[in-house]
Amino acid sequence: MGHYRHLTLEEREMIMALYHEGRRISEIARIIGRNRSTISRELKRNRLWKHVYIAVRAQQMYENRRVPCRRHMRFENPELFHLVRNLFLVHRWSPEQIAGRIAMERPELRVSANTIYRAVYGHLFDYRPSVRYKGLAARLRHKGKRRHRRGKEELRGRIRITNLLCDRPDEADKRLRRGDWEADTVAGKLGGACAVTLVDRRSRFLLLGKSSERKASPVCSKMTAMLCGHPCLSITPDRGKEFALHEEVTRTLGVPFFFPLPHHPWDRGTNENTNGLVREYLPKGCDMSKLTDSEMNWIQNELNMRPRKCLDFRTPHEVFFSETLHLI
Repeated sequence: MGHYRHLTLEEREMIMALYHEGRRISEIARIIGRNRSTISRELKRNRLWKHVYIAVRAQQMYENRRVPCRRHMRFENPELFHLVRNLFLVHRWSPEQIAGRIAMERPELRVSANTIYRAVYGHLFDYRPSVRYKGLAARLRHKGKRRHRRGKEELRGRIRITNLLCDRPDEADKRLRRGDWEADTVAGKLGGACAVTLVDRRSRFLLLGKSSERKASPVCSKMTAMLCGHPCLSITPDRGKEFALHEEVTRTLGVPFFFPLPHHPWDRGTNENTNGLVREYLPKGCDMSKLTDSEMNWIQNELNMRPRKCLDFRTPHEVFFSETLHLI
């Protein structure tokens, strides 16, 4: 059966012509190169009445019978379609996050991440094509682009380094505890306000705040205020000059800073990845001075309530606070 192929419209037309000439079934089978059982079944199934066989009608009957036999598309289910579309468009979850969380909470609607990617690239969720005809594929995190640019020399000025990253405790390196934070800033309009991001290494929990300027004094003051009330055992920033007053944060909170080598963003991969997520809400060049604290808190909550593959599709909020939520 592995080499069996269905009759085509051309073969049905030959059967119709030979059958109406009065040829026998075995003769028709020999002429078109098919088994006589195939011809017999075809005439039995698709004749209109005893001696009338029309190829076009037979082809239509064949195609109608094939419809319920095929595998149905996952997104023919309207509940699944609207659920995935809402999570992707409104909440900006990635296909893997959507697939993982649905498998956890709604296994009867299970769908793979690859299926969601095919739907996105196939414009299944689009209202209309946009962004150079990429449609909603332009909303994927990396938009199909890969950019790697590694510098060899620190050109931004130097700050006082207290501890190197290699001196950071093993518990922090292995993500065994809460309270080991990675820090960075997300620039807005040139010379204006910026966002300060602090990400817990273990849970990927985000603290997001606004600094009036991308300078050392307001940034470090904002970091101190954001970390009050949260466990804080270490902080790993980059070597930007906005962290030049890190020793003041150490004196206030009693937390050490550990600095990676220059131009080693992969040593702070959790924070760099989170900054990319923040950019979905705060694109480059936006004026952050107009953002209110409630808007910043909303972005923070959206990201903390988004399931992560590295957390077995739990959310950072669930891991950080040891809770289980119902999101779908």
